[in-house]
Amino acid sequence: MTLEKARELLAVQASMGGGYNRNGARLILAEVQADHGQVVVDDLIREFDFENLFGFKPGTVFRKPI
Repeated sequence: MTLEKARELLAVQASMGGGYNRNGARLILAEVQADHGQVVVDDLIREFDFENLFGFKPGTVFRKPI
């Protein structure tokens, strides 16, 4: 997944908030982490203020579901 597409999808999740959107954001971040690494995920968490919105902290490891 490109970072542009990830930002676009994460913006939708952030605008709606809520539990389902938290899970959606988690899945997107897992994909980004697999493709681009932890530093990029941490930057996205800060960019979208997911620490306050969903409780995600920089350094959190997101894994893709099996």
